[in-house]
Amino acid sequence: MPSLEQADQKVVFGLDIGTRSVVGTVGYMSDGQFNVIAQAVEKHQTRAMLDGQIHDIGKVGMTIRLVKEKLEQQTDIHLTDVCIAAAGRVLKTVRIMYDHEFTDNHDLTEEDIYNLDSAAVEKAYAQFLEENSSGLKFYLVGYSVMHYYLDGYQIVNLEGHSAGNVSVELIATFLPDDCVDGLYKACERAGLNVANLTLEPIAAMMVAIPDRFRMLNLALVDVGAGTSDICVTDDGSITAYGMLPIAGDDITEIIAKKCLVDFNTADEIKISSSHQPEVKYVDIMGLDKTITADEIAVIVKPQVEMMAKKAVEEIKRLNGDQPVSAVFVVGGGGCVPGYTEAIAREMGIPDERVALRGEEVMKNITFLNNDGIERDSLLVTPLGICFSYYEEANNFIFVSFNGTQTKLYDNGKLQIVDAAMQVAFPNEDLFPKRGEELKFTVNGKERTQRGQSGEAAVISLNGKPADIHSKIHANDIIDVKPSTAGEPGKATIDSIPEFKTKFNVNVNGKNVEASRYATVNGEAQTGFYSIKSGDDVKVLDYNTAAQIAELMDITITEDTVIIVNNERGDANTPVYENFKVEFKDQEEALMEYYDDLPDADEEAIRLANEEAYESDDRDVKIVEGKDGQLSFEDLSSEDDSKAFENDPEPVKNILAHDLHVTINNEPHTLHGKADYIFVDIFDAIDFDLSKPQGRAIVTTLNGATPEYMQPIHEGDRIEVYWKT
Repeated sequence: MPSLEQADQKVVFGLDIGTRSVVGTVGYMSDGQFNVIAQAVEKHQTRAMLDGQIHDIGKVGMTIRLVKEKLEQQTDIHLTDVCIAAAGRVLKTVRIMYDHEFTDNHDLTEEDIYNLDSAAVEKAYAQFLEENSSGLKFYLVGYSVMHYYLDGYQIVNLEGHSAGNVSVELIATFLPDDCVDGLYKACERAGLNVANLTLEPIAAMMVAIPDRFRMLNLALVDVGAGTSDICVTDDGSITAYGMLPIAGDDITEIIAKKCLVDFNTADEIKISSSHQPEVKYVDIMGLDKTITADEIAVIVKPQVEMMAKKAVEEIKRLNGDQPVSAVFVVGGGGCVPGYTEAIAREMGIPDERVALRGEEVMKNITFLNNDGIERDSLLVTPLGICFSYYEEANNFIFVSFNGTQTKLYDNGKLQIVDAAMQVAFPNEDLFPKRGEELKFTVNGKERTQRGQSGEAAVISLNGKPADIHSKIHANDIIDVKPSTAGEPGKATIDSIPEFKTKFNVNVNGKNVEASRYATVNGEAQTGFYSIKSGDDVKVLDYNTAAQIAELMDITITEDTVIIVNNERGDANTPVYENFKVEFKDQEEALMEYYDDLPDADEEAIRLANEEAYESDDRDVKIVEGKDGQLSFEDLSSEDDSKAFENDPEPVKNILAHDLHVTINNEPHTLHGKADYIFVDIFDAIDFDLSKPQGRAIVTTLNGATPEYMQPIHEGDRIEVYWKT
């Protein structure tokens, strides 16, 4: 029994559990240098693993135990904890882009960014579930942010920037439950506790492509016995993972058939031919045979070229259908002659840009016992598994979330929100919910009033208050009471900015400010009206004469004459900004109307009486006295009907109406027509077209250039002037 305990010695035990063999490494990190104190390799006695997947837990556990015992003999250390890696064949990745539009103006916070990442991971998981038809239960084992974007532009860090349209592009990775359980159970059969679990492509990347090279667009191909795992880097991060279920075993099977030997013998022939000119073997007939390395190369060439072609196709697919700048190859399967050259040829890059990674990437690794250890590409992944212990410290743990036991991939940074995502707790139930938005239109344009923010989720961790960012550990108990929604959006008419503005009118010679009026769905409403979803609100840009009278405390009676811009109107006549309104009684109005007549002749009196008749002012009649002055005769007597019996009924256009417009910032009224066109304005203004005052006439209608025959409408704003 070893005399030393692993925990006391602070050493790392890493296992590369491969399809053909199990490689064990024991070492420790000191001053940035990893010191290997022992290594051991043991092949599976049977094909207990296929394509990187454990098929016989008991037999794989026995192989692991043999490796463990060899290392304990070499080190005199009792090994209890092991670091392992899951093969790429069971790794599923989803690359996703997620966009979010912030409607309010604020600076982006850490919580905003985390919410963005969480929403992207949820989208990735939903997409994965749609694409996954295996029926297996998968766990999210992590995600890697590739890029953030602000208003379409790539940015390193969103925090502190003004909110707008933000996006995140990330890779989410998933592992099936049975894969993890198989690895754990095999280790348990060997009396080992899994201290850390990483992914084989990540482990290989840690050694083969250091961080400082990941700004380049590179690919790593880890060619094992059962699978070829692929990583792609660019812009400083791993941008994609991939896997091919073809590797060294496929070449071994070709050799077995050609040489008529069992699988294990064929594997030995393959390995020996990589460093010997010829290999001797005994076939199943008991005959001694010899085959040269060149002959083997010819036999396996079609398979090698097919493997290279498939690898390049997968690399390009992961890299946006583009070739990478260089490819690094690790693993025993990649040592087959002709493989790297075939990769370069298929990728369309020089041969020197495809290379096996071995001793040249092990400068920071010291082998304290050099007994037969070759620093080649076969050691890259086993060493990377040990490195991952210091880099990631990953493992699976169990926690209770609202009474449900759940398994989590522990990356050393687990928070309550990670557990919530694992159990599919709705993301919106963690954060305060806003009440329902109120949507309506104002003068045809859509408006939205956001709802109030509700209360955040009430979270406890092991019975104590916590939040979504609280760190969690194995066996923690998490309770989450969902967040609540706030009050729905509310708005009244008087909260609309347009409704709050006022406009000037002249009433009986006095300038006053008039308030706006509004209609909702065609009906007049006061400022206290509570707007409902879908309401069509119109804020009028005029008052009626009756509303102006109410503003001025003027009572309109049957005797009231209303004059708008020097034209006879009524209670419903629109009064726009800068209009002139007068309220008078009948006698005053008629007297002022005829004050300017130079002589009281019969024709003037006749025209005045006709005007009064047409205006329905039938209670009085203008007559000339003996002194030549005009006066009014009361026609309200019973002979009223005789006063106008000889006056002919005027012929009127029943469609004619007055049109109120503003010309050169002055109110004007056009009258006598059913329809008006732009050229009609020249009848209302003093503008002599026959006497040019400049180079050209400039005309605008509501800010645009009109045609002379273009229709004009109530309230239009018009400009006419000479361009000098």
